[in-house]
Amino acid sequence: MPALAQQAPLQRSDGVVLQGTVHSASGKTVFDATVRLEQKDVPGAEEIRTNAAGAFSFSALSTGSYILIAQKPGLRSRAITVVASSPGERKQVDLVLEDSGAAPADSSAGFSQAMEFADKPTFTVAGVTDWTAVGGHGSDSTLRTSEYLARETLSLKPEDASHGASGGGSEGLASGVSSGSDADEHRLAGEQDEKRGDSLAAVHEFEQAARIDPSEQNYFEWGSELLLHRAVWQALEVFQKGAGAYPKSARMLTALGTALFAGARYDEAALRLCDASDLNPAETEPYIFMGKVEMAAPNPLPCIEQKLARFAEQQPGNSLANYLYAMAILKRQELSPDEKIMAQAEDLLTKAVMIDSKCADAYLQLGILASSRRNLDQAIAFYAKAIEANPELDEAHYRLGVAYDRIGQPEKAKLEFQLHDEIKKRQADEVERQRREVKQFLVVAPGKPGYPPAQ
Repeated sequence: MPALAQQAPLQRSDGVVLQGTVHSASGKTVFDATVRLEQKDVPGAEEIRTNAAGAFSFSALSTGSYILIAQKPGLRSRAITVVASSPGERKQVDLVLEDSGAAPADSSAGFSQAMEFADKPTFTVAGVTDWTAVGGHGSDSTLRTSEYLARETLSLKPEDASHGASGGGSEGLASGVSSGSDADEHRLAGEQDEKRGDSLAAVHEFEQAARIDPSEQNYFEWGSELLLHRAVWQALEVFQKGAGAYPKSARMLTALGTALFAGARYDEAALRLCDASDLNPAETEPYIFMGKVEMAAPNPLPCIEQKLARFAEQQPGNSLANYLYAMAILKRQELSPDEKIMAQAEDLLTKAVMIDSKCADAYLQLGILASSRRNLDQAIAFYAKAIEANPELDEAHYRLGVAYDRIGQPEKAKLEFQLHDEIKKRQADEVERQRREVKQFLVVAPGKPGYPPAQ
C-alpha cells in the first residue's frame, strides 16, 4: 500500500485491518473521497478520506461484520459487506464510485446535477408486459414485501406545501427553476392516465413534468410510477437523483430505500431508511418501512434495530412500534440466541398485544416463542388469539395445526392444516390479480455501458 489515508479517531482492540482503494468508473484512483465504515448491530460510524493514491485504511478493529461505502459529491459506491472473523485479519476492499445522486456539497451543485439529469435521459419506457415477467430478486416473501412497499410509497406525503424543499441542493433547485403550468399540466395528466389504467401514458407525463420542472414532487411521482410498475433500476436512478437534489426530503429517502430493497441491495436500503427516520424522528412511515424490510431481508440489516428502539422509546403506547422493535431483536437472535435478549423481545410483544388486542402478528410470535420452550398449551392459546384477531393469518393456522398434532389431537390438526391451505390459495389468487392489474414496464437503456438490462 502507498502512504495510508488519515486514520479514524475511534480505535478498537483486536487488530483487524480493512484497507483498499477507491476508483472512478473509468478505473482511476480517487483522492479525497470519504469512506464510511459501519459495524453491523453497533451504533455509530467512522469516516476517513482517501490519500493521493486513492487509498484508505481502518485499523485496530474488532472482529465482526462491517459495511463500507465511499462517496464524493454526486458520486457513491455500492455498499460492500465485509466479515472479519479472526483477530489480526487484513481485508482488501476496492470501491468504485458511480453517479448515484449523492447529496450535493452546495446549492449550485444541486441545481447543476438536477438539470444535467433532466436534459440527458438514460432510459426509455417503451411498453408494458404481463405480470409473469415481473422483475424482482430473492424469495417470494421479499418480492411480495417489495410490491407492498411500492404501493405504500404512493401514499407518502410531503412534509409541507413546498413538497419537501429543504436546504442544500433543494433550496438552490427550488429557487432556480420555476414550477410552471406546463409541468403541472403534465403531472395532472399523468395522474388522470394512471386512474384510467393507462400506465404507459402516465409515466411519460410524469417524466415530462420532471424534465420541465425537476421539483421534489415531480421527481417523487415519476420514481413512484416506475417503481409501482417494476422498473426497479430506473426508479432507483430517479430517486437517487431526487434525494441528491432534496437531501432533506424524508419521503424521497424512504422511496429510495424501497427501490434499493427491490433491487436486492438490502444494506443500502436500510441505511437510506435510517437516514429518512433521522430527518424527522417523530414520523412513523420510515420506521414501518424499515420494519417490513428487516423482516423480509435474508439477514439482519445495519442501523435498523437501533432506529426501531428509538421508535418504541418515543412512542411507548404504539403497538406497532413495540412489535417492530421486537421483530428486529428476534431477527438478530436467529444468529446467536441470548435468553435475556429473547425475554426483552417477549416483553415487547406482550406490551404490543396489551395495547392492541387485534395485533395478530404479535400473538403469533408469542406462540412461536412459547413453542420454542416446548410450552405447547401456551403456544396453542397464543395461536388461537392470533386467529381470533385475524382469521386470515395463514401461518397461525399452520403452527396451531403442528401444535395440535404434537399433543395428540390429529383431527384438530387436520382442520387447521386445511384452513391454512385454503387461505394460502386465496392469498395467491389475490397476488396474481394484483400483478395482472399492475402491468410491468418494458424499459430500454441504449448506449449506457454497464447499465442493468431492460426488465
